[in-house]
Amino acid sequence: MAKAALFLLVSSLVGGLLSAAPASRKKRSTPVRKTVTARKSTTVKVRATARKRVRSSAKKRRPRSRVRRPAYSAWSEPTYADSTAGDFIDGEDLEVRQAAVAALGPFNGSVVVVDPDTGRILAMVNQKLALGGAFQPCSTIKVPVAFAALSEGLIDRTTQVRLYGRTRMDLTHALARSNNPYFANLGIKLGYDRMAYYANLFGLGEKAGLDIPGESPGYFPPAPPKNGGMGMLTSFGEEIQLTPLQLAAMMSAIANGGTLYYLQYPRSQQEVEHFVPRIKRRLDIQDVIPEVKVGMQGAVEFGTARRAYQADSAVFGKTGTCTDRRTHLGWFGSFNDSGSRKLVVAVLLTGGRPSVGPMAAEVAGKVYQGLARTNYFAANPAVTPAALVSTQPCCGQ
Repeated sequence: MAKAALFLLVSSLVGGLLSAAPASRKKRSTPVRKTVTARKSTTVKVRATARKRVRSSAKKRRPRSRVRRPAYSAWSEPTYADSTAGDFIDGEDLEVRQAAVAALGPFNGSVVVVDPDTGRILAMVNQKLALGGAFQPCSTIKVPVAFAALSEGLIDRTTQVRLYGRTRMDLTHALARSNNPYFANLGIKLGYDRMAYYANLFGLGEKAGLDIPGESPGYFPPAPPKNGGMGMLTSFGEEIQLTPLQLAAMMSAIANGGTLYYLQYPRSQQEVEHFVPRIKRRLDIQDVIPEVKVGMQGAVEFGTARRAYQADSAVFGKTGTCTDRRTHLGWFGSFNDSGSRKLVVAVLLTGGRPSVGPMAAEVAGKVYQGLARTNYFAANPAVTPAALVSTQPCCGQ
């Protein structure tokens, strides 16, 4: 009985072990197969990706001819051109012209050099642009704005005008740095009528020359601009059209103490010998000229026109930079105070990015430098009828 029970117990134990063994093997086999399959799949994917990379790199290594696209420019005027093409130079001061042409170099622009004590145009590089073109004056408009505000008693040279917050600035630094909020503020205080009066007094909106064929009269708007009002008119010259001759005439009036001459352009040596200055009008600005000149000198010494700086002589000027729809504009109107001869140099650059006020100032600086090297400013001016005949008002003015 005991033996039979023991036999049954052993048999049941052996049977349980035998029945459990296949089940355990089945459970182990399933994950092993899945792992092997996954490894094979991963290997196939890696190899496929590697083949794609090889093919891709092979394609990249294949030499291809480059297609050159034409350079795009937002401006219709070129930056570089032969600015002397078509100029008629009989009657010009050839020494001055040579310095102006060399200073302008390859730029597409115009240089007008004037004797401020007579109104004679000594040289005009790119006569087509100087006579036929009128452009937005940009920040050069700030010069007549300064005269208007001083003459009307709105400010003096040391008046601190509020710009924004606690920031304030005086006229000297506003001219030197060409600060837009400062002059926009003055424009609003002046109003259109007073600003238009002084702009016309300096010759904006009328021809600067006397009997110069092809000259444009420029333009001064009959009302404040709709875009920005007086602030834009007096800081950027919005809707105003200025010519290089008008800028040169304005600078001449400041340089000589308040006489606005008709600019005259002799076309032969005979006309030079019989040249007689003609006064357009006398401006009552003698008392405020020193207030403005400090700021114009500051522009050259530490402001926007530093490239015009001359170590041996003082230069006074004002830059201007903006866009006029079809072109970028770089202006600089200036005059020097050196030796026995004064000159006014007005520069306009048109085209792309290099056409800015500081570059125009550099061109003018090179004109002064070139003439200084030939002792032009130390020489005594030639005695002509212009130096002997008293100037008389012209044309009923």
